[in-house]
Amino acid sequence: MDSNIWNNIVHLDVSIIEKILRPVIVYFFLVIGLRLAGKRELAQLNPFDLVVLLTLSNTVQNAIIGNDNSVSGGIIGAVTLLFVNYVVVRFLFKHERIDRLVEGDADVLIEGGKIKHDRLKKELITMAELETAAHKQGFGSLKEVDRATLEPGGTFSFTGKEPSAESVRHDAVLARLDQISNELAAIRASRS
Repeated sequence: MDSNIWNNIVHLDVSIIEKILRPVIVYFFLVIGLRLAGKRELAQLNPFDLVVLLTLSNTVQNAIIGNDNSVSGGIIGAVTLLFVNYVVVRFLFKHERIDRLVEGDADVLIEGGKIKHDRLKKELITMAELETAAHKQGFGSLKEVDRATLEPGGTFSFTGKEPSAESVRHDAVLARLDQISNELAAIRASRS
């Protein structure tokens, strides 16, 4: 019985070459598929997006491992995925143009305080989702936002129209400290 367990754990049902090729093919398919699906798939996931990603991983599982359920087969598949990802990330780091082609460019969603509804529609982002993203970055409403972009990795970046209350307070404190420093310098100069 013990030899049967070890045989099931270690014995590969498919060749090592096939074990390596399957994850490579699925990896590139998913990278291209997610790129075509848009940045929204990488942005804040709503329940529908999460379901798609979870079922997608389950759907391609058998394509990666085939009929092999051995531990060593799973390790070979996982190591292959990690290695391919390592190589691709390093390659794209050194080739900026190709990286931009794969990742895409940032999409401007708000410019000069004006919401670009055509860009929201293209990226399938609702006003509620945009407002939620703005709230998470400390904005009370979209009226406070001068510029918003959806970055290639799916994150939102916001720039405010006017300085925040904290920034105004900080500047006021610095101005007051400068004034006090000048007054102290004048007092010291008059005593000398």
